[in-house]
Amino acid sequence: RAISQRTEILAGVSHDLRTVLTRMKLQLALLGNGTEVAAMKADVSDMEKMVEEYLAFARGESAETVVDCNIGEILDDVARNARQAGAGVSYHGAGDNGALVVPVRPNAFKRCLTNLVGNATKHAVSIEISARRNRDSVDVLVDDDGPGIAADQREDVFKPFYRLDSARNLDGGGSGLGLTIARDIMRAHGGDVVLEDSPKGGLRARVRLPV
Repeated sequence: RAISQRTEILAGVSHDLRTVLTRMKLQLALLGNGTEVAAMKADVSDMEKMVEEYLAFARGESAETVVDCNIGEILDDVARNARQAGAGVSYHGAGDNGALVVPVRPNAFKRCLTNLVGNATKHAVSIEISARRNRDSVDVLVDDDGPGIAADQREDVFKPFYRLDSARNLDGGGSGLGLTIARDIMRAHGGDVVLEDSPKGGLRARVRLPV
């Protein structure tokens, strides 16, 4: 009951914030396309994304139905969306499409991978997504050529709102919940997200799904 009440309160707050943000967007649209206006529009867009991240964190993703999905199609879609946003992202599947059919909550799984890829694109030029089936799991790897994260900080970055002091702040400019949500989603699937060294020289995010 307490969780339900908290979620309802946050949903109400979110609705109020969206109303204000919509008014701001309409007012900015009347001001033209100057440099300062463009910067303000970007700030409003960031605020909208933060509101959605806070709500996703509060709601969790457990209400979504688990279905058998070819996660290769989801990964391909995540990579394509990232490329359309200007990121250098490629996807390499397992070769056998049937090997990647596993039971998942598709929207939640897509959010998890979108968060991981989004974090990588903030700090790397080249990102590679790959997937392979092992005996008892499917592993999805997100490799980048960015500055990486020190081994002793790789667990800390999963804490809500944690900020790195180094050149690589995984949630710079965001809500500070991207990795937290990604791990929560995978643990709700019985899996996990862990960070490792990448052969590309940066960071590897390994998503493990039990099968």
